[in-house]
Amino acid sequence: MSHLMNTYARLPLAFTHGEGSWLWDAEGRRYLDALSGIAVNTLGHAHPRFTAALSAQVGRMIHVSNVYRITEQEQLSDKLAELSAMDEVFVCNSGCEANEAAIKLARMVGHNKGIELPNIIVMEKSFHGRTLATLSATGNRKVQAGFEPLVPGFVRVPYDDLAAVRQVAEHNPNVVAVLVEPIQGEGGIRTPDVSYLQGLRQICDQHGWLLMLDEVQSGIGRTGRWFAHQHAGIVPDVMTLAKGLGSGVPVGACLAAGKATGTFKPGNHGSTFGGNPLACTAALTTLQIMAQDGLMANASAIGTQLVEGFKQRLGNNVVAVRGQGLMIGIELPKPCGDLVKLALARGLLINVTADNVVRLLPPLVFTEAEAQQLLDALCPLITEFLS
Repeated sequence: MSHLMNTYARLPLAFTHGEGSWLWDAEGRRYLDALSGIAVNTLGHAHPRFTAALSAQVGRMIHVSNVYRITEQEQLSDKLAELSAMDEVFVCNSGCEANEAAIKLARMVGHNKGIELPNIIVMEKSFHGRTLATLSATGNRKVQAGFEPLVPGFVRVPYDDLAAVRQVAEHNPNVVAVLVEPIQGEGGIRTPDVSYLQGLRQICDQHGWLLMLDEVQSGIGRTGRWFAHQHAGIVPDVMTLAKGLGSGVPVGACLAAGKATGTFKPGNHGSTFGGNPLACTAALTTLQIMAQDGLMANASAIGTQLVEGFKQRLGNNVVAVRGQGLMIGIELPKPCGDLVKLALARGLLINVTADNVVRLLPPLVFTEAEAQQLLDALCPLITEFLS
């Protein structure tokens, strides 16, 4: 019996190695990975250039401390600023840490404006993490249950509803920021109209609020652009990243621009492991390979192939097929958690979120042939499940 805490309903298999979009288990069975570690393995498995860069960095230096300058961290912050048109970067270890930094930053901005109890507008069905502050911001009661009292200071409104945000603005003078996912991942791959982020940008500008975008799952090329909000042609005041940034090596980031810059001073925030040379080399190499190999264009093209294929082959059997790039959700008319094990038996790794949405997050190296294999395996499975 394992001594691990029982925090995961794990599937009964373990993988020994991977290559590209494929994984092998201890019995030698091969699986097509359409989940990529939940949007983490941007470059798939055992990417040769990524492996070589990490091996070389391990041979030089893994960790020092943020007591000193870290060249790789400075290079990563410069690159992220270049790609995002933002100004400052705090490097951490995970998405919830990046969101914690964003929440702290918003509160400090509020206190600097003389607001004693700063409020942040958050969305129903959102997911921002499992620390006390981020689960309090999350719009999912299952994540919060058992951990009360929750952290105060969050005002919840429906997603993709600008009128609800405007209504809060009329009645709550303590609001300092809006925290929102450009695409809700855990919430069921919910994609708002392009005008939604543009409208939030206008509302935040009108009231002097920070627009804070949680791009932990939607960022790093997954939707066909470096960041999902770029499809709307806006720039946020704060943006959080993690998951795909390090292609499997834990690394996150909280970026600030405009009126959010200069908020943190030495001693206001920090991290022991955050931004160490190994993690930053992983992130820098990921970004470099993505640009060199055209992986954002690939995500867009393969995503279109998959969405059109699912719509054509599943038709009216499903409620909806939605997403952008390689962030795809197939909403079924009934709970479909059993599909995860059924797919596993057919050599396919998928995920179900929001009870009835098949979530697909393939690595950005997914090929046309692999996309066709995914369609050929998953469409009949869903059809059989619904029959």
